[in-house]
Amino acid sequence: MNDSADPRLNSTGLQSTWIVLFLGVLLWSGIAPKDYPTWWLEVFPALIGALVLWYTRLTFPLTRLTYVLILIFSIILMVGGHYTYAEVPVGDWVRDAFGGQRNNYDKLGHVAQGFIPAIIARELVIRKAVFNSARWRDFFVVSLCLGISALYELIEWWVALLSEDAADSFLGTQGYVWDTQSDMALALLGAVVALLLLGSWHDRQLKAAGFTH
Repeated sequence: MNDSADPRLNSTGLQSTWIVLFLGVLLWSGIAPKDYPTWWLEVFPALIGALVLWYTRLTFPLTRLTYVLILIFSIILMVGGHYTYAEVPVGDWVRDAFGGQRNNYDKLGHVAQGFIPAIIARELVIRKAVFNSARWRDFFVVSLCLGISALYELIEWWVALLSEDAADSFLGTQGYVWDTQSDMALALLGAVVALLLLGSWHDRQLKAAGFTH
């Protein structure tokens, strides 16, 4: 990705590539998944996100970095929905290669759950000039990501209470007693790392696109 490229100047090509990749993985994901209730639960956030991006593509276009990160997060969700997080093959390969006890693909998802929303939230609050202080902005972004992670854990709990059939696959605890706490900790870590690693790059894209002054 070119830091100096305005995403609005090449929006057609960017959108076409994004849509083809998104729909291609979505189609694959929806063909004979492990079970459809779990698939819907896992893929639903990606579908909602895609609809929001489509309706805001002209009125509120995002930076290329943010679009790409959202696509990556969507793919992570769709892969997890197809296999269920506890049975994604790459997670099994990593577990076997390093002598682990569980499939940790879900942990990748929870890191992304903090990492990617952090950049989305950062873009929104910068462009809307919500904060005058970068420190307060970053504190808000990290807190928001941790709150989103906690809400997701509550949703998992509610699904477990309401649907016994999909509960085990959707929760994916794999017998780990500290699964909920570790999920939130990883989302927190992901948000902090995203701000540290991508903050300057994101600023350059925002400035090049004319979203900041």
